[in-house]
Amino acid sequence: MIQGPVSEAKPICSAKGCRADAVWVLAWNNPKLHTPERRKTWLACEEHREHLSQFLGVRGFLKDVVLLGDWESGSEGSAGSAADR
Repeated sequence: MIQGPVSEAKPICSAKGCRADAVWVLAWNNPKLHTPERRKTWLACEEHREHLSQFLGVRGFLKDVVLLGDWESGSEGSAGSAADR
């Protein structure tokens, strides 16, 4: 479930110390803290998408990886779900 646009005017990667433009939205939730439909987001540049996805995936938190443009336009799941990876 998409919960709205990313709020930054020029979204940047969420990786520590990275200032690159974000290309991807990593939608996740922690089932111990969030309801199943809740989605938190991290942003990722091309370089950090895989690393951040693995970090969330190993913990069972990653729900979807979507191109930023698709996320902002409301096209849910256009990049496939994390379960497909």
